[in-house]
Amino acid sequence: MAHKAEKGDKSVDEYKAYYEAGYRTDVERIEIGGDTVTFYKDGKPLEARYAGDGYEILTYGAGNRGVRFIFRKTAGDAAAPQYIQFSDHRIAPAAADHYHLYWGDDRAALLGEVTHWPTYYPSSLGAEQIVREMIAH
Repeated sequence: MAHKAEKGDKSVDEYKAYYEAGYRTDVERIEIGGDTVTFYKDGKPLEARYAGDGYEILTYGAGNRGVRFIFRKTAGDAAAPQYIQFSDHRIAPAAADHYHLYWGDDRAALLGEVTHWPTYYPSSLGAEQIVREMIAH
């Protein structure tokens, strides 16, 4: 946060509060294998199958744009979310460094969510790699 404060428009404490709110989630891990997604909350799995449901290109208040790839539940645990949206900062095809994931039962409401953006990194990355990626972000 000190690195961000050196170049940004917020103090260290303001950046901490901003990212703590943005990253906050009660899902500690997500496994994706083909069309199956397993959410882990309090160590307990919730699993469902998902199919593509299009994408939306969004323009945010700051003027930047992003794309949300949307997936709809087709089968699985009743408590699993009806929709998952993968947010990508890039609109052109490129490898993603991390994922902002949104999930819930209301497709349109998820598209409007910009305050909370749970962020996940591939499990193959170590702590130093994640820190480097966050500093570059």
